[in-house]
Amino acid sequence: MGFFEKIKNGLKKTREGFGNLLSGVFSGRTKVDENMLEELLDVLIMSDLGGEISEEVIEQLREVIREKKISEPEEVRLELKEILKGMLNCDCPPLELDTKPSVILVIGVNGVGKTTSIGKLAYNYVSEGKKVLLAAADTFRAAAAEQLSIWADRSGAQIVRHAEGADPAAVVFDACAAGKARGADVIICDTAGRLHNKANLMNELAKINKVIDRELTDAHKEVFLVIDATTGQNALIQAREFAKTAGVSGIVLTKLDGTAKGGVVIAVSRQLGIPVRYIGVGEQKDDLMPFDPDSFIDALFERN
Repeated sequence: MGFFEKIKNGLKKTREGFGNLLSGVFSGRTKVDENMLEELLDVLIMSDLGGEISEEVIEQLREVIREKKISEPEEVRLELKEILKGMLNCDCPPLELDTKPSVILVIGVNGVGKTTSIGKLAYNYVSEGKKVLLAAADTFRAAAAEQLSIWADRSGAQIVRHAEGADPAAVVFDACAAGKARGADVIICDTAGRLHNKANLMNELAKINKVIDRELTDAHKEVFLVIDATTGQNALIQAREFAKTAGVSGIVLTKLDGTAKGGVVIAVSRQLGIPVRYIGVGEQKDDLMPFDPDSFIDALFERN
């Protein structure tokens, strides 16, 4: 299955919901008017873009219609597509893991698919020929290290783990040392599921960061926040709080295949100014895909 087909299939619920709503707006319509724009606004809000961004999209669309003197509904559909692409194509730098090793610190609350996403990231990088080392630094959740070990076996990555309840920073320290000694290309660190209002957990994250910065001074480091797309606007609230305190450099948005409101991708990217790096579109180990804004919007607008 090709890259585009995989995204298209993974976004089936969102695509069908969004597509049906769009069809309801454009079907049988022969003119472009304010009623159509109001209906499109409702479609965007129902797709979880949020009220503020939806209003912004419609205002841009209104301006384009006026400037280009658009009178055909199908032209409006195409212009809407381009506006949404523009909102997702931020000026953020491309993801570069060009030091040996590079480090990815993965954070997020329990239940969002954090450990599974780490395993799938590992699979992606191993498939690219990289040597990957996992650091099982979520030592608070029962069986977290065991779950990560299963993913290490499944993906072909190595793992550093301690006993349950061990100091997470000590795990990361050992992973940094092992990564250097073994010639790892990427070290991916799991962390405890943390809430933004848990000061002790945020302090622990700061401690982990300090270890990485000290032990791997010149390493390229990314901080990925994993959030669950099925929680919609709550995911955006969660991401905003983490971004304030955790130095988030990229978003991993999981379970997009399980929601009809995939517009939250646009909301997260637009409101936070943090790039969405990966999206989860299925249960298989190769179903965590690098996020491509144009392919994402093309898939949403693909007619069934």
